Amino acid sequence: MFEEFLEKRSKKIRRLFEKGKPLERLYPLHEAMDAFLLTLGTKAKKAPYARDSIDIKRVMIFVCVALMPCIFMGFYNTGYQIQMAQGEAYSFSGCLWLGLLKVLPIILVAYMAGGFWEVLFAVVRKHEINEGFLVTGILYALILPPTIPLWQVAVGISFGVVIAKEIFGGTGMNVLNPALTARAFVFFAYPAQMSGDAVWAAVDGFTRATPLAVVATAQKGTSAVAALTEAGYAFKDVFLGFIPGSIGETSTLACLIGLIFLLVTRVASWRIVAGCALGLTAMSSVFLVFKGENAIAFFSLPVYWHLALGGFAFGSIFMATDPVSSSATEQGRWIYGFLIGVLVILIRVVNPAYPEGVMLAILFMNVFAPLIDHFVVRKNIKRRLARASGK
Repeated sequence: MFEEFLEKRSKKIRRLFEKGKPLERLYPLHEAMDAFLLTLGTKAKKAPYARDSIDIKRVMIFVCVALMPCIFMGFYNTGYQIQMAQGEAYSFSGCLWLGLLKVLPIILVAYMAGGFWEVLFAVVRKHEINEGFLVTGILYALILPPTIPLWQVAVGISFGVVIAKEIFGGTGMNVLNPALTARAFVFFAYPAQMSGDAVWAAVDGFTRATPLAVVATAQKGTSAVAALTEAGYAFKDVFLGFIPGSIGETSTLACLIGLIFLLVTRVASWRIVAGCALGLTAMSSVFLVFKGENAIAFFSLPVYWHLALGGFAFGSIFMATDPVSSSATEQGRWIYGFLIGVLVILIRVVNPAYPEGVMLAILFMNVFAPLIDHFVVRKNIKRRLARASGK
């Protein structure tokens, strides 16, 4: 009954936005609301395309649902870090409330600023507002530190939407992941608010190094695990996410819960995620084998610590698997993911001044994803031609 009511009202309102009507230029806004409330029986006219009964809107909603554990953990851990820094008594509801007050404005600003550009370009180009921004906005917010000024949130998402997506033609045409591009922009444009020990606890005057920063600053020849233990970081806390870090990246467990949902619904490519894990395992194992007595601490960091630290789990599950900016061929996805894992370790170990290499690794491989697919397709064509000619 309610859906029928919405359909009838939508048909009446749609007349005001049709060609030649007073609100013709604002048709994208009406279409976006219509698509959000109702399932439309229309065909996609441009990328991205869904090759089965699941439309783009449903795919984006599935990703948002998969992000719920990370969002909840982002609220909770932000509040937890605030209570720890202020020396307050632990309170579950208090953690959630403090985290909500700190994180929710960041999410809202990301959606409002990015949504403004989405609507503007849709109106100017006279095309629909794509649901992809539902994912871009929340991903961008979750990979930021909780202390970032709100104006920088707006500037970053504006850069990501306009430069990384709209100038290429919009959703489905972008080469780089817009959320990661936005994050990279604010990281290099405003390093004081995006790096350092003071940006993770959301409490003025309180500083605490992240686990990756602890390993990066440890003396040569020191055991990485020993340095982490001395700094008060147990692997259990790191895996669960009770550590300083970006809002939604700290909990590997929350990311894995989201991964299970994405795999069950067949939204994410398991090959990319597995390739990332294999590449990280292989490269970190090489450094473990060839470490010297006076090697930097990162050389001695075990594989399972690398997998849980930083934004690797979040990046490999929610960022690297972006269907637009990642490889499209099955073999290419393995190569693409594997090289991301390798690059993460190379950046962490070879460049300890920047111990978190996930963002740069994914953006770098976004650029090479089309080239990987090109060579994979060429190889398949040559193999089939050879088979057809009987060679």
